[in-house]
Amino acid sequence: MSKNILIVEDEPDLRTTLEFNLKSEGYKVKSAADGEAAINEIVKKVPDLVLLDLMLPDMSGLEICKKIRNESFSDQVSIIMLTAKGEEVDRVVGFELGADDYVVKPFSVRELMLRISSILKRGSEKNTSKEQISIGDVEINLASHRVFISGLEIELTAKEFELLKYLAERNGRIQTREVLLEQVWDYNNSVTTRTVDTHIKRLRSKIGDVGSKIETVRGVGYRFNYVV
Repeated sequence: MSKNILIVEDEPDLRTTLEFNLKSEGYKVKSAADGEAAINEIVKKVPDLVLLDLMLPDMSGLEICKKIRNESFSDQVSIIMLTAKGEEVDRVVGFELGADDYVVKPFSVRELMLRISSILKRGSEKNTSKEQISIGDVEINLASHRVFISGLEIELTAKEFELLKYLAERNGRIQTREVLLEQVWDYNNSVTTRTVDTHIKRLRSKIGDVGSKIETVRGVGYRFNYVV
């Protein structure tokens, strides 16, 4: 079944180029030139992926991203931000609000197509079971708090388990250190971002080759990136 993609971009030439290339790849495509039109399109039909320009005439792409992530259908939608801004602060804010990827203009359309394909593939492979997360060789049993890799059980501490679980549930999506502190450690005053780095290092060493799937995103945080 063809995936539905919504382009939210106010530059007519770029919007037309993206529409042409996405349709050529077999995607069903809708487009919007501003935030209000984008929200109306999402209400009519929830897309599988949104290509979201950061700078729009009526509202910012960050605001739209936040609105999507606050909806019940949030997990059904992947978001790639398109922007002329390449500053680290923009990337961090975008990822904190739930963007899956970030592409700085000008960009290679072919590279963007590959990123879209990769993100949509990960989305299709998500295990929706509430009892277990299964990604490739990794099995995380949520009820018993046990982790198996290639059938072998891995002994993890409670925090290591929660950290792996949180990252795996968001496979392919970058998580900042601050978000991990909030979600895994509940922002305990005694915990610093250095603690996150230490736990990531220990977790990687315990899970062997799968540890390489936990990628460090320089200046931002970490991403569990397991494409089967």
